[in-house]
Amino acid sequence: MKRAWAFSCVLALSAILGGCGKDGSRNATQESGASASQAPAQLGQAASGTPAASGAQERGALTTVTKAQLPGEAAETLRLIKAGGPFPFGEDGVLFRNSAGMLPQHPRGYYHAYTVRTPGSADRGQRRIVCGGLRKQTGDCYYTDDYYVSFKRIAA
Repeated sequence: MKRAWAFSCVLALSAILGGCGKDGSRNATQESGASASQAPAQLGQAASGTPAASGAQERGALTTVTKAQLPGEAAETLRLIKAGGPFPFGEDGVLFRNSAGMLPQHPRGYYHAYTVRTPGSADRGQRRIVCGGLRKQTGDCYYTDDYYVSFKRIAA
């Protein structure tokens, strides 16, 4: 209950700071402990029509990255997804709700998140791959290196 309340407060503060042109929402949201299924809500565009100060990614503006452009650890994660595991972290494969609408809209349960190891990191780090569709499929996957703040579509 406390985590949900804290997350709501952080989102409200992010909206206020985003409206003031401050860039405090990204760090505050990451420090709130949001899980894969609680991706930070994005502010989209400010009233002026320019991208909001939070660094939010505009819907439909996903860039594409080839597998060769991804870090080597991402290739290993994609291999594990195709094999169905075993995954290095218990949280790998959890439901990703896409509540911020950063990825194309699909029914609940479509997306799942997987950790991309970060060399030298003592924890899971911020890098993830989110894949949609049936398990073991990598045709509709997205890479984020900033804990769901922005995504790049992985070219099939």
